[in-house]
This record gives sequence, C-alpha cells and structure tokens, in this order.
Amino acid sequence: MIDEQPPGEPVFRPLRIVHCFRSPVGGIFRHVRDLATAQSAAGHQVGIICDSSTGGAYEDHLFDGIRDKLALGVHRIAMQRHIGPGDMFAGIKTFAVIKKLRPDILHGHGAKGGVYSRIFGSVLRVSRSRVARFYSPHGGSLHFGKDELEGKLVFAAERMMEPLTDAIIFVSQYERDSYIQKLGRPKCPSVVIYNGLTDADFVKVEAPAEAADFLYVGMMRDLKGPDMFIGAIAEAERLAKRRLSAVLVGDGADKPRYIRLAGELGLADRVQFRDPMPVREAFRLGRTVVVPSRAEAMPYIVLETLAAAKPILATHVGGIPEILAMEPSALVAPTVKALAEKMAEIAADPSAYRRGMPNHEDIRRRFGAAAMAQAIEEVYRAALVERV
Repeated sequence: MIDEQPPGEPVFRPLRIVHCFRSPVGGIFRHVRDLATAQSAAGHQVGIICDSSTGGAYEDHLFDGIRDKLALGVHRIAMQRHIGPGDMFAGIKTFAVIKKLRPDILHGHGAKGGVYSRIFGSVLRVSRSRVARFYSPHGGSLHFGKDELEGKLVFAAERMMEPLTDAIIFVSQYERDSYIQKLGRPKCPSVVIYNGLTDADFVKVEAPAEAADFLYVGMMRDLKGPDMFIGAIAEAERLAKRRLSAVLVGDGADKPRYIRLAGELGLADRVQFRDPMPVREAFRLGRTVVVPSRAEAMPYIVLETLAAAKPILATHVGGIPEILAMEPSALVAPTVKALAEKMAEIAADPSAYRRGMPNHEDIRRRFGAAAMAQAIEEVYRAALVERV
C-alpha cells in the first residue's frame, strides 16, 4: 500500500485500534459498532473488548454482523458494573488481551472502559509502547451529582485519570459543559464530535395503520424514563379523553417492575412490552417515538428516529436539545405531567405534529458516521504525532 502512494502525498499508515467499554447494549454499543465499522472500511485494524455478562441473543446477532470487519477480534470478559473485587480479575484479563493486541490507539468508552484504557495504556508506555489513550464519557460518570458522596469519589478518580489521557472525545457540547461544571476544565486536550449515522439509517420508515400511538425504544432502567412514559400514557388518556396504546421495546433488570406498573395503572391491555430488536423494525410498532430520559449525553435513538423521518417527543435533557434545536416544540421537561400534556396534544392531531419535525436532509448533513470517524481519526493522529 505504501509503495503505491503517489509522490508528494502523505503516507497512509493503518492504525491498530482497540475500543474498550463495559456494556454491549444501548447507545455506547451502537456508537462503537458504527465507529469500528467506519474505521475498518478506512483500512485500519480494529478490535473490541467488552463485558461478557451483559446482553443476550440480540446483542450476539449484532456482534455477528461486524465480526468479519474486526481484524483484531471481539474479546468478551466478565466486567461488573460497580467497583468491587471482581475488577481486579477483569482488569488482569483485559490487560493481557490489550498487551497481546499491541494497539496504536486505546479508546475507552464509558467510565469503566475509560479507566481500563488509560491505566493499561499507561502501563504499556512503560515498556516504550507508543499507544495513545482516549476517553469518551458517553454520560457515564457525569450523571452523578457533584455534591453526592459517590459523585465526589467518581470525579476525584476522573481527575486522577486526566494526566493519563491524550484526549477526551465528547459526543455533545452538553457533555463537555457538564464535565467542566463538575470537574473543571480538562487538563488534557478535548474535542466535541457528534455521533454519526450510516446511509441505511436515512431510509424512511412508515408505521402501519395498526401501529400503537406511542413507542419507547431503549434500556429498561429509570435513567431512561420508562416509568415516566407509562405514567404519562395513563395521564394523557385522561387529558385526551380516549384510550391510547403504546409499545416498549428493550430489556433490563427493571423491566418486570415496569410491567407491574402498567398493570397497576390499568394499562395492561394496551401497553405492550417487546424484547430488543433492530430499531428500524421497532419503528414500525408505533407512530410517535417518545424519549422520556431523565439524563442523556447524545442519544442515538433521537438521531435514528429523525433519520427514519418519524415524529419524536423527547425530554429537554443532556445533548438532546443540540439535535432538536430547530424544533423546540418536540422538547418537554422530564416529568410525567409535561410528557402527558404533549402526548395528549399529539394524539389529538398526529399529522400536524409530524409536519413540524426537523428537515430530513439537514439531519443527514449534520450527523454522518463517515464524518464522525474521520474527525476522530484526526484526533488520534494528532496525539500520535505528539508522541513522536
């Protein structure tokens, strides 16, 4: 490849890139899959290290879809969510894999992936490795309050990691601002690079006539707001003076509690729960997508919904307003009351609400996977030049 380089052109050197994160579900997993696929298409050798105890058949299917693109393979190790004795064993195994893969780039995603990539990358440097260490929070530790005891401990650890970091790559300006507000301005380079979507995401999806009024797609945990969504359905019915239907697609430890809540509110016959499935398949199950999160960084579900040209209602949290800046009427406060009032309004005239959605082509221009991968590669290479 180098021999064929035209005279005067810079020599392209493929990079060995390893992405490390804990949970292969949700937005982080989507981000890493898209990024790794684009990096592989650009000629780099890419590998993934993540938890083996999270995810199920659906996630296994997603791994199968990218496995042949990952020259450095998929390596799954049991990683617990919270700090504990198990971290020592997971850390030893993770370091052994990283050392064997000999990466140029170690990119950690989320709190645990960020710790592993920066500590183990620094250990490799002791043996004169030129590995560069990157961290993308994806919300993660930034969801803690700076006055909470756990938050103080987590943020102290984050500050200790900064000298071991070649760059922090934030996925939204909100995320960067939150980092500065809770930890102070980063003492290492930092940049904001939005999540990106593939061309396949921009094919429009129409819901059939029998689709539910509202749809939730995401992890079944309170941070994402399924409980508020269910409560808002019940309240919206009262306001709209008619029965409404909804589908919740996803999985998680709290799912049984949400099923019980739907039953307690008398919604069991018109609120369905479905297991994880491809998001574009899920989009056919409901007419308006609701993202009722209590906290977010830059959620893929908002981008995916807009790319599929589906109407969306989302809470005004995290980086979501950066996506929906041109359509503030699609944003509400993260409360049951605010969600219910808007859902009742949508139910009264769904066609009018659909007409108010952001321009489809503008979303394509602002959020592309190829542009995201190219911007991140430029950050990688700038750090490697600094290491020379």
